[in-house]
Formats: sequence, structure tokens, C-alpha cells
Amino acid sequence: MKPYLLLLPLLALATTAPAQTGPIKVEVRQAAGRYELLRGGQPYFIKGAGGGQFPDRVKAYGGNSLRTWDTESAAQVLAEANRNGLTVMVGLDVARERHGFDYNDPAAVARQVEKIKAEVLKYKDNPAVLFWGIGNELNLEYTNPKVWDAVQQIAQMIHEVDPNHPTSTVLAGLNQKEADFIKARCPAVDILSINTYAGLAEIPQQVRAVGWTGPYVVAEWGPTGHWESPVTPWKASVEETSSQKAAVYKSRYEASVQKDKTQCLGTYVFLWGQKQERTPTWYGIFTEDGKESEVVDVMQYLWSGKWPRNRAPHLASFMLNGKQATDNVYLAPGQSVPVAAVVSDPDKDPLTYRYELLPESTDLKTGGDRESRPTAIPGRVPASAKGQTTLKAPTQEGAYRLFVYAYDGKDNVATANIPFYVKGK
Repeated sequence: MKPYLLLLPLLALATTAPAQTGPIKVEVRQAAGRYELLRGGQPYFIKGAGGGQFPDRVKAYGGNSLRTWDTESAAQVLAEANRNGLTVMVGLDVARERHGFDYNDPAAVARQVEKIKAEVLKYKDNPAVLFWGIGNELNLEYTNPKVWDAVQQIAQMIHEVDPNHPTSTVLAGLNQKEADFIKARCPAVDILSINTYAGLAEIPQQVRAVGWTGPYVVAEWGPTGHWESPVTPWKASVEETSSQKAAVYKSRYEASVQKDKTQCLGTYVFLWGQKQERTPTWYGIFTEDGKESEVVDVMQYLWSGKWPRNRAPHLASFMLNGKQATDNVYLAPGQSVPVAAVVSDPDKDPLTYRYELLPESTDLKTGGDRESRPTAIPGRVPASAKGQTTLKAPTQEGAYRLFVYAYDGKDNVATANIPFYVKGK
């Protein structure tokens, strides 16, 4: 049984106490050369999870906040947050130029401000609201700097109607141009939020290098991104294994924001849940059926200082035809080749294995937009396969990935995949 299940009765008892029904004031304070977030007058460092899935596990593992990207499911997320003693960075969906919005159209900009105002008025008095995230990655593929004027209008509007919560806007990465725009055009933005992946360890230095002297939050951080990873000749990005991800989540967090005691207000790990983005396993630290990877163990340690009593399996290597994922694996149509997954369990739990063969995804988006999952190709790996097995390559030329899932029977999993190309004769 997972440790969080043992805690659920205690959490249920805790929520029977009289609940706060009105807003809890949140403010940014600068004192003695450092910024901090105050919630209800008390210091509040964000130990957050991006996404609203499994809020009970966030609480049980030592986290304290959730992040949304829009208000589509805000009522449900806020209700779950209140039940579990968590807060929410509430995302406000701001139109992106690359989706066809024209920031030279004053009427369209005004309509957007009114739409967002209605959302703020709807949720501003909920006690779980921590701060507002105005847009997400508006700096991706844009050309019109007037988007930052629109962000300023929205931030001003929020301050007029909601005196209890700070404002933020979320950037994809951090560079000088956008930092300068926000400093010059968005004085009503209280907190700079940054999404970063492989670059997490450098964020404190980058913040200072671009001259941002105010507070910041890392609103997304996680594995090495698909745009930062090795790429095969057929343009398939190579994904880290779950165990490699666990190592980089821990090392990058400890090397960066954990040490920044002057400007960083906390972080939101990505993704507390599962999604299809390049692959079904790249960004979610859970599988589609809710099993926990080694990254979840790391987050419990980073949030609480304690490792879980039962640890996830550790995947040391995954080989296809004697080659690793970075070795540009080519196979012949219908070729049978060896598969070898070397997985150990820290608690000596017996392991079971599942393999899945997918065509390489072609529904590729940017900025986290929704992607469709490729349809699995059955029957190419024996049904009872263990760590050592065989793959019979597809007969049709093209790009594929072989996935392995190793389960410990205690709701934990190790995952890995290898991209390969079937080359016709």
C-alpha cells in the first residue's frame, strides 16, 4: 500500500474542522534584502505541483499548492485544494498571437479583459486562491510586443477588483528581451513566473543576468525537454528514462531554487499527472493508470525531507538489439531482435513487465497544446515478457518507439522507451 493511502483517514479528519469561507490575503513582502510570499500573514514557500490530479498525494507527500493553466476546471481544482489544505496558482487563459489573436485590435483586447475579469470575479474570494497566472508562455512564436500591454491591462484590472492576491505572467524560459518588456510595460505584474526544464539549475543566475530584481516563481520544471534532447536522424527526440529523470529532478532542484533565498518564492513541478506530449511518458510523473515513477519519490524527498517507505523500481538500462536509445537504432522489416531491460527494486518487490509498441507521434504541437496519443501496435512482443525478451519489428517502413513499464506491485513503476526506424530494403 502506498504511504499516502495510510494518511487519507487523517486528512479526512483534518477537513472536518470549520473551513475558511472567504479570501485569505496573499502578498509579496520584501524585507532584509529578500522577497517572500505571505499568506494570512504567515511566510509561504511554494512546494507546488502543476496539474490538478491526485491532490491528496500532493498533501500527503509534503506539497502545498497546485497550478492550473486556465479556469476550465478551476471550480473542481479549488474545491479539491480546499479539501486537502492546498492553494492554487489560478491560470487565466490569455490568447496567443500564434493562435490568430490580433493584439493590434483594441476591441478584441478589451473583450478579452472583460472575459478574464468575469473569471477573476468568480473565483477571487475562494480561500484556496494563491495568485493569478496571466497567460502561459505568451513569448512563444510571437512578434507583437503589444501582448505585454494587454498583460498589464489585465494585471491592473485584477488589482482593481481583487486586493487580496498578487499577479504574475508566465514565460517560456527567460531572456533579456522579454524581461525588459515586462519591466517596462507590466509594472502591475507582481511576480515573474518562468517555465524551464534542462535550464532549471541556471535560473537564479539568469534572473540576475537579465536584471530582474523582483520575486519569481518557477511555474513549470521537470525533465529535459524534447527540444533540448538528443535527436535521431529521423527527427525523433530521445527521452530520458524514469530513473534518469529522477536524478535530474533532484540535482537541478537542489542546485538552484532551493538555494535562492532572496528572490525565489517556490516552484511547481511538471506534471503532477499524465499527458501525451511527444510520448505518453515524457512529462507526466505518473502513468495513465496512476502508477508513480521514481520522480514522485524524489518530490516527496524534496518537499518533506523524507523518502517514501516503499520506493519505485530503478531502471539501470534499456537496450534494443544491443543498442541504447541514443544509438540511432535501425531494424529491418519483420526482424526479430533482443530486448533487455535491467530493473531493480530497492525493496526487493517482485517485478512484472509490460511492453508497448507505438508509431512515432506525428501530432506534434508547441507550448503544451493537446496532442493525440498514437495507437499501439499489438503482438510484436511476447505477452508474458520479462526483462529479457524479443521484439518482432513491424513490416512497414517508418519510425516507432518501444516502451517498457516495470511494476513493483505497490503502485510504483519504472519506464523507458527507445525510438527506432524500420528501414525497407
